[in-house]
Amino acid sequence: MPTPTTAPVPMSATLAADEILARRQRAGQRVLPMASGEIGLPVLPELADRLARAVHRTAYGPVTGSPGLRAAAAGYWTRRGLPTDPDRVVAGPGSKALLFALFLAIGGDVVVPVPGWVSYGAQTRLAGGEPLPVPVAPGRGGVPDPDLLREAVRRARALGRDPRAVVVTVPDNPTGTVAPAGTVRRLAEAARELDLTVVSDEIYHDLVHDPAAPPDSPARYAPERTVVTTGLTKNLAVGGWRTGVARLPDGEPGRVLHAALAAVASQIWSSPPAPVQEAAAYALAEPPEVLARVGASRRLHGTVARAVAARLTAAGALLAPVTATCYLYPDLTPLRDRLAAHGTTGGTALAHRLLDEHGIGVLPAEAFGEPGDPLRLRLATSRLYGATAEEQQAALDAPDPLRLPWIRTAVDHVGSAFDGLAALP
Repeated sequence: MPTPTTAPVPMSATLAADEILARRQRAGQRVLPMASGEIGLPVLPELADRLARAVHRTAYGPVTGSPGLRAAAAGYWTRRGLPTDPDRVVAGPGSKALLFALFLAIGGDVVVPVPGWVSYGAQTRLAGGEPLPVPVAPGRGGVPDPDLLREAVRRARALGRDPRAVVVTVPDNPTGTVAPAGTVRRLAEAARELDLTVVSDEIYHDLVHDPAAPPDSPARYAPERTVVTTGLTKNLAVGGWRTGVARLPDGEPGRVLHAALAAVASQIWSSPPAPVQEAAAYALAEPPEVLARVGASRRLHGTVARAVAARLTAAGALLAPVTATCYLYPDLTPLRDRLAAHGTTGGTALAHRLLDEHGIGVLPAEAFGEPGDPLRLRLATSRLYGATAEEQQAALDAPDPLRLPWIRTAVDHVGSAFDGLAALP
């Protein structure tokens, strides 16, 4: 069998980093994994029970997902101010697979935020298009600047390119920030002017640290052209279960996209895994125990992320206030001269240095589409909660998780590493 001479896309940066860290751990080296967004928390017992009780469901189901799951997802979005018809919901084996299928169904080029999640650009290329990078405004991560979006799309079309969609992340990975409602509204207006489909990745919607300030969705302002995706991976820390859902636009555009997306799904995954759909339907219905677990997770993420952020800023890093998720995106430009004097001139070299000297795995800004290898990094705090299910549960239950020795040690280790960078002569 012939082998390809070139790879169309690189390995996912987050998954590649996880493999490197796993190899070091197997070799007996101390590592602090902060490169990927894997959530290190135990499965909610009631959720596990639902999955176990559905294990006998072995038959293929509907391509777009079971009626129960689609109804539960419709209720989930309706409770968040987005009235949803279950017939406009499509389920798939993870929101990541759904995003790729959407890019295939929509076609053309895709506007991606810079910085933005590592897979948007790669998936666009796999779908036959080209990513069109557009910067986000400082502190408004995940949403391309609307004015720059207009310029970029018009310029691209003048050159013969075919941008058809814009992807946004609300709240944002990698910056841990939430774009304000005004920015989201202006993005939706620009998408309408430019006839772009908006793909709104809202997998972190419920992990805004202040539940009284939920993020806004472009589906509020352009419901006829906005797709919203989410799943269980982040809220309930079951990434390996691989089930996600997409809410398609209202009206005729949504009907057309539904048919195209269902056709793509029928050729790729046939139907989502039946037992996991049962568990997902239970989770998206949001019984009290699910709401309590998500709330505890949200508090834990916020507490630990803010503690690490404080250590980074004390060492001289620039960092927008972290208001959601478990991600930090510090800018080490204030330390540029002293880092350069020791041979570290960009984020990639800095990430290698932190790994080699301190065992801390992080990702450079280059992995998130930033040009020129700037001195920025993304750190994820989601695997600092403990090495065992018992420790992780204790972190969820603790009034002050920073008093737990394993979390305090991890935060201090990160802080000491960055203090050392700041102390370089």
